[in-house]
Amino acid sequence: MRLAGKDDGLIRYFRFTTDHKVVGIQYLVVTMIMLAFGGLGAMMIRTELLFPGAWAFPKETYNTIVTMHGMLMILTVISFFVGPFGNFVIPIMIGARDMAFPRLNAFSFWVSFFGGLLLYFSYVGGSGLYAAGSAPDVGWFAYAPLTAKVFSPGHSTDYWTLAVLLSGIGSIGTAVNTVTTILCMRCRGMKLTKMPLLPWLYLVMSSMVFIAVSPLTAAQIMLMLDRYLGSHFFDTQAGGSAVLWMHYFWIFGHPEVYILVLPAFAFMNEIIPVFSRKAIFGYPAMVAASVGIGFISLGVWAHHMFAVGMGPAGNTFFVFATMVISVPTGIKIFNWLATIWGGRIIFSIPMMFSIGFLFQFLIAGLTGIMLSAAPFDWQLTGSYFVVAHFHYVIVGGIIFSIFAAFYYWYPKATGRMLNERLGKWHFWLFVIGFHLTFDFMHIPGLLGMPRRIYTYEPGRGWEIWNILVSIGAIVQAIAVIIFAWNLVWSYFKGKIAGQDPWDAWTLEWATPSPPPVYNFACDPMVNSRRPLWDLKHPEDPDSDYE
Repeated sequence: MRLAGKDDGLIRYFRFTTDHKVVGIQYLVVTMIMLAFGGLGAMMIRTELLFPGAWAFPKETYNTIVTMHGMLMILTVISFFVGPFGNFVIPIMIGARDMAFPRLNAFSFWVSFFGGLLLYFSYVGGSGLYAAGSAPDVGWFAYAPLTAKVFSPGHSTDYWTLAVLLSGIGSIGTAVNTVTTILCMRCRGMKLTKMPLLPWLYLVMSSMVFIAVSPLTAAQIMLMLDRYLGSHFFDTQAGGSAVLWMHYFWIFGHPEVYILVLPAFAFMNEIIPVFSRKAIFGYPAMVAASVGIGFISLGVWAHHMFAVGMGPAGNTFFVFATMVISVPTGIKIFNWLATIWGGRIIFSIPMMFSIGFLFQFLIAGLTGIMLSAAPFDWQLTGSYFVVAHFHYVIVGGIIFSIFAAFYYWYPKATGRMLNERLGKWHFWLFVIGFHLTFDFMHIPGLLGMPRRIYTYEPGRGWEIWNILVSIGAIVQAIAVIIFAWNLVWSYFKGKIAGQDPWDAWTLEWATPSPPPVYNFACDPMVNSRRPLWDLKHPEDPDSDYE
């Protein structure tokens, strides 16, 4: 197995390799392709809902589009996006030569990749992309009894099950590798108390993967037994329980939100201090809040299930747990604001996306608190208000942080800067499109528009809001196209980045851009959380304040 070197050009991203940097970029390339398909699904959904009446697609095709959009975006695109940044950055940031298990790292990528491909294999034999009767059409949550043989007689649900199982194996492999790398391969002098916050959050996130993926895997096995061996775990007519599937799914599904959000927090912890020209405020509190989020998030899953009849005791517990998790999240937001306060803010593209993240994630948290109240949730569960809240978290929070991370670490990965003018067009169009779509999406939800419907009758007061939401989606699509063009154009013609274009402080900026296969010619040694600050400012070392 050949290790790709710096001089191999683009072809190194298409080889079997164990270089953690190349594997991370392979994740990103695959994810961008899947993002295109997932985004196409989103545009098809908004096309159907642009006007009342089923005018664009039949309902069977629409169910397939909604299912595939959700699965691609949550189970592949977002998961693939947040993982590879850690894959690329963590070993260099902690002064290691590679991940602890390089071959496991490559194996995890290819297993996850083929898991994603299985979703596309479901189209084989159908009449085309998003064709009815080919791809899964049971929703990305696959509630029972929709997955039973009588309601899903073909193999589309089986493709979904196998894809989730394979992706889970890849996620577990990556989590094992990440935890081992962070705990065992830090450079000399880097105690846990002197480790940057990004590895800390990836350590918490990877630990959560061990716990959250297992129930989902068990549920997939039980579903396969129901479908092919005559068991009745989820068959209510034979003594099973459809609610049992909901518990198994959301025991994974809600921690999964925080598994995705914690890397977004990690990106903010690195980007905001650099462009505020201040050390992160309250490092111990940020670590404690991260661990607290990881712990509490494992006990809030049933706030998705207030309407199923859990009873007063169950509802009360999950209302309380959902509200409590806002406390460590609030600590993080206040600490980021305190870091910015009084700093010399540099409004580069990564910082612009980071500020957008702070505002939008705050709004997402506030609507989450609203939905944590069981009586309020009873009224709006299954409505477009929930869809708007969820997308505020995923797009307004996680996607904005991913864009910030792209602009921040792209120079390190490629040796070239992304075009700043295109970056500003990308930012402002995406902000405008985002708020046009997801701000106004709350309103039809409050007016009673159910989620997952393929059409609606005129005269309900939903028409104008759906038109505005769909226009916003088009604006966001244009912004993403500009971003994709910026990635390609800058790779060939972008400004040479140099070793440390942002005047940053962590170890990855001490290596050439892009870094060599071996990362460091000599094993580094650090004395603080900001080793490059110590090197650049020996008269005022960071270690004096730790």
